[in-house]
Amino acid sequence: MHRAADLLPLLREHAIWAEENRRLHDEVVDAMTAAGLFKMRVPRRYGGYESDMRTVVEVLAELGRADGSTSWVAAVWQVSTWIACMFPDEVQDEVFATPDVRVCGILSPSAVAEPVDGGVVVTGRWAFTTGARQSHWYTNAAMLTTPDGGHEPVMTAIPVAELEIVDDWFTTSLRGSGSVSTVATGVFVPHDRVLRMGPVLGQRYSSKLNADSPLFRGPLLPTACATVGGTVLGLAKAAKEAFFARLPDRGITYTSYDSQREAPLTHLQVAEATVKIDEAEFHAYRAAELVDRKNLAGEAWTVEERARVRLDMGAVCQRAKEAVDILNTASGGSSIYTSVPIQRIQRDVQALNLHAVMHPNTNLELYGRILCGLEPNTHYL
Repeated sequence: MHRAADLLPLLREHAIWAEENRRLHDEVVDAMTAAGLFKMRVPRRYGGYESDMRTVVEVLAELGRADGSTSWVAAVWQVSTWIACMFPDEVQDEVFATPDVRVCGILSPSAVAEPVDGGVVVTGRWAFTTGARQSHWYTNAAMLTTPDGGHEPVMTAIPVAELEIVDDWFTTSLRGSGSVSTVATGVFVPHDRVLRMGPVLGQRYSSKLNADSPLFRGPLLPTACATVGGTVLGLAKAAKEAFFARLPDRGITYTSYDSQREAPLTHLQVAEATVKIDEAEFHAYRAAELVDRKNLAGEAWTVEERARVRLDMGAVCQRAKEAVDILNTASGGSSIYTSVPIQRIQRDVQALNLHAVMHPNTNLELYGRILCGLEPNTHYL
């Protein structure tokens, strides 16, 4: 945490550059690497820390206080590095042979894998590949053609150098995340670097050396969902800090208030936003603590517990967005300048609320189905 906090001035310094250039500044990536942030989800046998979920969420929230794009890229690298640890140990030897390796990934199986001798040939395109241009490996999903002519979802591990990068990340939000599209054209992937998604979602992983580690025996979706909540929480805290940084010098135009902080409206706004940030923090840490507790105990997960982590993640997104909206509304017309952080914070938190897995309404419905005794309408639990 202290090392992450020390990086905040550098992240803030390069935030506008990252937005304009649609990727993280190399100095930011180098600084996070030197701080050891990319070792949190690396097995100890490769020099990693095997950090617990609470620590990961706190670090990502800290980064989010400075720049949402930086925190989001770091979150994706954390999740994808953890996914790489599901693969057979010899595959991990290959992945972690790169010092301070950065792994990106996509769960949507938008490519096709055709069986061939010794492995599969993957062809297809993945959108929203966060941090791809600054990553070494890619854990991506595809649909494997089965002997009966059907398809089965699988996860593959592919060096980024074997993929085409499509420079199409022209967006209004999270611009610095560099979430470009990637394309595989007849890329051969050996059998060892192909995992069937069914066993993965059922916590049946291929690594033997990671089997006794509490970190690497947890379920995929709760792990991923608890992780990314840290970025959203950080954005909410960033909005509050950005608002109060400008407050002493602001009045309210066309009113008698020479100081905005004297207006009762401002008191109501900052109090309401703070309550919502506190609620977001509660849900972020509740999810993290559940993952840590279940992992340490080695307990089986119930369907409701899995859905509740998604509920918590959706609640983090919803409460954070509500808080940011309040503070953004209270920031006045001058806040639309690119030099004022809150306009970027507002766009970034909106984007994360639109993410398919993070969408608050989707997660509320999912949890409500479980409470009503119905089966979940998704495999992503």
